[in-house]
Amino acid sequence: MAVLNKIRQRSIFLIAIIAMALFAFVLSDLFRNSSAFGPQDTIATINGTDIKRDEFMSNVENMQRQMGPSATSTQTMNRVWEQELRRAVLENQFDDLGLSVEKDQMRNLLRNSFSTYPEFTNEAGIFDENRLNEFIVNLKAIAPERAPLGNFQINYAEWVNNENAIAVGAKEQAYFNMIKAGVGATLADAEVDYNMENATVDVKFVNVPYTSIDDSAVKVSKSEISDYISAHKTKYQVEASRDINFVQFAEAASLEDENSVKDNVLAMMDTRVEYNEVSKLNDTVVGFKATKDVEGFINANSDVKYTNSFVTKSSLPDVAQDSIFNLGIGQYYGPYKDNNMYKISKVVEERFMPDSVKSRHLLIPFVGSRAADASTVQTEAEAKATADSLLNVIKGNRSKFVDLLDFSIDKVSNEKEGVLDWYAYNSMVPEFRDYTFENNKGDLGIVKTDFGFHVVEILDQKEKSRMVKVATLAQTVQPSENTIDDVFNRTSKFEIALQDKDFQAVAKENDVVVRPVNNIKELDENIPGLGSQRAIVRWAFENGTKVGDYKRFSIPGLGYAVVQVSAVNKKGLMTPEAASASVIPEIRKEKKAKMIREKISGSTVDAVAKSQNVAVSNASAVNMKNPTLSGAGLEPKVVGVAFGLKEGETSKLIDGNKGVFMVQVSKKTAAPKLDNYQAIVNRINGARLNTSQMKAYEALKEIAEIEDNRATFY
Repeated sequence: MAVLNKIRQRSIFLIAIIAMALFAFVLSDLFRNSSAFGPQDTIATINGTDIKRDEFMSNVENMQRQMGPSATSTQTMNRVWEQELRRAVLENQFDDLGLSVEKDQMRNLLRNSFSTYPEFTNEAGIFDENRLNEFIVNLKAIAPERAPLGNFQINYAEWVNNENAIAVGAKEQAYFNMIKAGVGATLADAEVDYNMENATVDVKFVNVPYTSIDDSAVKVSKSEISDYISAHKTKYQVEASRDINFVQFAEAASLEDENSVKDNVLAMMDTRVEYNEVSKLNDTVVGFKATKDVEGFINANSDVKYTNSFVTKSSLPDVAQDSIFNLGIGQYYGPYKDNNMYKISKVVEERFMPDSVKSRHLLIPFVGSRAADASTVQTEAEAKATADSLLNVIKGNRSKFVDLLDFSIDKVSNEKEGVLDWYAYNSMVPEFRDYTFENNKGDLGIVKTDFGFHVVEILDQKEKSRMVKVATLAQTVQPSENTIDDVFNRTSKFEIALQDKDFQAVAKENDVVVRPVNNIKELDENIPGLGSQRAIVRWAFENGTKVGDYKRFSIPGLGYAVVQVSAVNKKGLMTPEAASASVIPEIRKEKKAKMIREKISGSTVDAVAKSQNVAVSNASAVNMKNPTLSGAGLEPKVVGVAFGLKEGETSKLIDGNKGVFMVQVSKKTAAPKLDNYQAIVNRINGARLNTSQMKAYEALKEIAEIEDNRATFY
């Protein structure tokens, strides 16, 4: 009681302490996340131009609708980023050059973009600018509601964005046309290119390969690696990245789970009595064997819905193909495991049907059918009556079929006298397929499909074979609640053990595989082995995450992953450790070249070959365009030296790609002179024009000043 009284007496003091603690907690979180002090409304700044968050995110939402559900949010965001980056980089160039799109030009651009849209054409099918203007005024009036345009819906803001995109496209075209006008080749360029390809040398050479010295004989120190990196800074500049290790605890079904599903499928075969908790009565549940409504039973109880079509033997599951196909009507096979399911299959029907069919048809659409267009006016009943009339005419004289093609809306088959050439069983919609495969050659009839009414004649059928209609009761093998709980517990125990032990050691104790993933960038989303896991990447790059930190992540459909950061690689030059794999071979090559030079004696090709116990080689018709030596491969430095020598002259030692060379020129052949180099000019111009636009943009992007904050928001 005395303690409580003291607490009451000091309540204001305690409240102050709690408030200070909360403030300190919030402040520490702010310092851990330095972006809290940064621009909260700016996705990026490109050459001084801010890309605002709200507009960027709105564009991402629109892009997501265009790309569909198969595209991840990161893929969509990156697509919008590339568009925004291009716009910002090029807009600076447009402003500097004074490029703009004037009113008359914009009108022409809109005409070119929308001339085929029925909303903007008059009764004669000609583009009507007044209709375009009316459409825009209406969009503005109903904003932000959408109106139909072609096959999609659009609102006023999206229309304005679309106009801006068209204008930007016009400015881009003008800008890149100016660049292309300045990259043409001259006659002098053409002559140089021609000579590089057609002037040749024949050489005699000796190569002392670097492989003649074992790698173990050449030591490379860490300081030498650092010096090499410093001397080649451009080559070894890297973005910030993270290396991680992870172990996965998969929610995989156990053997008990599999057996439970198997037993459940078997139990559904027989009719059983079950107590109904709602009605408080016993219900008789008809089993698969006794049911008369096979389709209804399968659709109600199976993870694979009933397919009311015939199949060939090759279409049946591989694991049970022979067993099912050899069943008689009404017989069962199973349970068998296929595609992570336990299944029992029953042959419902069998029929001998052709492998493929050739037919012809007249397609009569009606209002609301899939084949209907603006000219369709007949109701379903009227279309049926038309089809009946056409059928009667054809029955009276089949040669009239071609004369009646004007009634058919199928323009593709009309060009072939209505013929649909040989097609397989599942190539047509079910109603059309069933008629042409289940009837006989020469039969005439009417078939209704979603497209309309078809007047059909079966022209021919290829050899018939047995096909079966199969009903399959299937249930997916899934982990039970007990299995899922067990995976959760094992993951939790692994995490707890990491508090006192090394990640690798704990993994070994728990018999789980540690998977390393290196060089993850800040805006990556895919983790090999785990798929799209943006949350893991974000965590790895948080300011508070250090080497050795670990965290558990839930992986939908896969279970859990415990992830540890194994390295934090900062932006800038690669560390000696990270660069060693590519740097050490280069340093070794330099050292080996020096060692080879020191032991070579002789100043002629033959003398060097003799002293090093290697063969002398010859290469004929070597040119500068393709600087390859027979037996040695691509050696541009060696070939370049050879072209600088006179006929009969011998070079000094040359450090090549594959070894140390000495070369002697046996013969030099100048390129034959041409009367005119214009054809080569044209070829070079074509090649330059094809790449100039891309290279110009890449150069602008490389020198752009970009402050990228995307990782803060995505």
